[in-house]
Amino acid sequence: MKKYTILIPIYNDRESLTKLIENINSKIEGINSEISVVVINDASSQQIIDEYPSIENINFIEIINMKENRGHARCIASGLKYIYEKKEFDYVIPMDGDGEDRPEEIKDFIQLAEQSNNQSIVGERVKRSESLFFKFCYQFHKFLTYAFTGQSIKFGNFTCLSKSTVEKMLKEKSTWNSFSASLKKIEKDLLSIPSIRGTRYFGPSKMSFFNLLKHSLSIISVFRKIVLIRSALFIVFYILLIKSNASIITSLPLVLLLVMIYSISSLALRENLEEFKNCLTNIHEIDKVK
Repeated sequence: MKKYTILIPIYNDRESLTKLIENINSKIEGINSEISVVVINDASSQQIIDEYPSIENINFIEIINMKENRGHARCIASGLKYIYEKKEFDYVIPMDGDGEDRPEEIKDFIQLAEQSNNQSIVGERVKRSESLFFKFCYQFHKFLTYAFTGQSIKFGNFTCLSKSTVEKMLKEKSTWNSFSASLKKIEKDLLSIPSIRGTRYFGPSKMSFFNLLKHSLSIISVFRKIVLIRSALFIVFYILLIKSNASIITSLPLVLLLVMIYSISSLALRENLEEFKNCLTNIHEIDKVK
C-alpha cells in the first residue's frame, strides 16, 4: 500500500482549512492507500487548528506552526523538507488550502500514480472559475512567462510528487523562490491530469494583479539565463530597428525591459539554498490532530 501525504500551506484561513479537510476525508473514501495531511501554518495571526469531526479516512493530520511568515512558495518548500525528513511517504500532494484545488481530483492523481513508473504528476489547468478580469490577467501571466522563457507552465501547486522528485527539489535552490518553475526546471517527463480550478470556500481571492505579476516574475527569474539571452537579442534588434527614428516614445520598450530585468534579478536573490536548508528552524510547534 502506497503512502500519500497531502501538503497544505495556510495563512489566516481557518474556515477554509476545516472545510477542505472534511472534503478531503469524504473524497478519498474507498481509496486503497494510506493518506495523511500535513498543514504548514505560515505564522497566521489567528488560530488555525479546529475540531474535525469527520476524518476517519485520513491516517494522521499534523499542523506545523511556523515562527515567521515567509510567503506561499517558501511555505510549500518548508513543507516538502519537513515531510522528506520526518515522514514515511511515496508521494506528496501539495494543494492550496482555500478550495480552489478540488479534493475530488486527488483520486485522479492517485489512480495515475499507481499506474506510473514512479513519475510525478501535475494538475494541468483546463478550466478556471474566477472573474473575466482575473482570467485575462492569468492569460497575460502565461504570455509573459512564455515570451521571456519559452516555457509553457500550465500547472500550479496542485501536483503529485514522487519521493525522487521531492529529493531533487530539495537540492534545487529555485524551489525556495517558485514551486512550479522549480518543478518544470528539474523534471522533463511529467505526467498530467486535467484539473478544473474550483471556487474559494470563503472570502475573496488573495491573488491580485500585482501578486500575479510578482508570481510571473518569480517564475521567469528561475530561467534567467534564457531571459538574459532573449533580452540581449531583443535589445540589439530593437536598437537597429529604431536607430533612424529614436525618440523618448520609441525608447519606452527598452526602459520597460530594463525594469523587468532588474525586477527579475531582484527576485532571483530569493534563491538562498542555505536558508532553504535551515528552514525547519522556523518551526514554532507542531499540533498533532490525529
